[in-house]
Amino acid sequence: MISRRDFLQVGMAASSIIGVSGFGEWARLSAQQKLTQEELLRFDTFGNVSLIHVTDIHAQLKPIYFREPSVNLGVGANKGAVPHITGSDFRKRYGIQDSSPEHYALSSDDFAALANMYGKVGGLDRVATVINAIRADRPDALLLDGGDTWHGSYTCYHTQGQDMVNVMNMLEPDAMTFHWEFTLGSARVMELVESLPFAALGQNIFDVEWDEPMLDVFPPYKLFERGGVQIAVIGQAFPYLPIANPRWMFPEFSFGLRAENMAAVVEEVRTAGAQCVVLLSHNGFDVDKKIAQIVPGIDVILSGHTHDALPEPVVVRKTIIVPSGSNGKFVSRIDLDIRDGRMMGYKHKLIPIFSDVISPDAEVGAVIDAERAPFIRELTEVIGSTDSTLYRRGNFGGTWDDLICDALLSERDAEVALSPGVRWGPSVIAGQEITREDIWNVTSMTYGRVYRTEMTGGFLKVVLEDVADNIFNPDPFFQQGGDMVRTGGLGYRIEVGKPQGERISNMTLLSTGDPIDPTQTYVVAGWASVNEGTDGPQIWDLVENYVKRIGTVTLESSNSVEVIL
Repeated sequence: MISRRDFLQVGMAASSIIGVSGFGEWARLSAQQKLTQEELLRFDTFGNVSLIHVTDIHAQLKPIYFREPSVNLGVGANKGAVPHITGSDFRKRYGIQDSSPEHYALSSDDFAALANMYGKVGGLDRVATVINAIRADRPDALLLDGGDTWHGSYTCYHTQGQDMVNVMNMLEPDAMTFHWEFTLGSARVMELVESLPFAALGQNIFDVEWDEPMLDVFPPYKLFERGGVQIAVIGQAFPYLPIANPRWMFPEFSFGLRAENMAAVVEEVRTAGAQCVVLLSHNGFDVDKKIAQIVPGIDVILSGHTHDALPEPVVVRKTIIVPSGSNGKFVSRIDLDIRDGRMMGYKHKLIPIFSDVISPDAEVGAVIDAERAPFIRELTEVIGSTDSTLYRRGNFGGTWDDLICDALLSERDAEVALSPGVRWGPSVIAGQEITREDIWNVTSMTYGRVYRTEMTGGFLKVVLEDVADNIFNPDPFFQQGGDMVRTGGLGYRIEVGKPQGERISNMTLLSTGDPIDPTQTYVVAGWASVNEGTDGPQIWDLVENYVKRIGTVTLESSNSVEVIL
């Protein structure tokens, strides 16, 4: 039995571009549930230019489990559009067979059972194998890193990103852009960027004092000659860094979307002879769709930040938008046919990094092991175990965040817990041990101290309303958050489609069942405050202490958030 789509077709009649995209040969093996490296890597070379895209690795050097979201809501024009469909609706949209490898890779249903069947994903030594195979076929392929690379693990934190720089240098990228990297602090970012043997791009990274682009450190673009074609790669760092992350960590820099400047840069590179324009973006998928609508002349947007993984690009006007997932779970290959200064067609494949199928690259694997060796005892120490699968992704909650909120409530003697709605963090399957590395993978950041304070019920509502508007504003350019802030000890109703200030209601203190009183003060514990000088224990220490104390984690299904669409 063969999957009803070996290749998922994308027609672009309006732009006279022919596109072919999809899982490739690995979809053919769905029924048999058999995978081979040869099938995963098979690709019929097309055109004269190849792009390789990785993004949002979040410092995951080794294979992991990673569950895709079961809830990913779109609003406004993006309601019901990919990537804002999940589960069986997603599988139906792309012709994915239940229990198949692509079901496991791209959907959350039956995650634990399928994880036990198909194993872990990712590992940069396996990513290296895929990249090497593409380069063997197309030696001048461009490897582009979408950012969120130097953040998210125990070793990355303790080496201030050096472990990731050393390993990524082995993969020989041609360019990268940035987001969480800046939370290492300005001085460290500058030190690492100046050491890179490849381009650090950001057309929207400006000097605060002069409000000018920092051309000598973060040039807006780089021109490459590939396949007889001049290609311009423009970098776009995360626009909302000073809002989503602590401004005091990088006071010399400003960001923003800077769409007008981007349009000027596109015009500049076209005038300079670029026949193909690629935007290496950390905007997030819906923002990139709007950019494609308002900035002409971009052929390809390699999309990062929102961790979306789609088996085919989304086409907006004449621009193809390619998201490539996160945590080293996928590599995208895009072949382009560039002729007479135009993109005439493309072929795309989303390559899943099944770590039990793809052989590790020995040289890269040795570097990874060397980077981890000084910390291996700490990384592998068993802290407890779990009877529940621990995952993070989803607009309103994940079991990792439930555990973190339980720890905040218990260890800080609080009535309400707040945990940031970040998207990064691998999963742990029910029945497994929880190691220190597992805890760090979902808590590691440079501003991870836990606060304990008092907030009125009215202020708690303001917090929830502000975060909700950052996520569910119908204009993508005003979507500046991650997922919804996670709450412990507090239930509420959210009406996603209502305007700012009117989304949150029915706030309840779960310990008593009483409505939250706007005038009453409540003890609140949380972490990842953007305020400088936060005093308290580090979140990873607090969670570790809690897990040690309870021994085995068992979580009930949370129904504390009522979502009205």
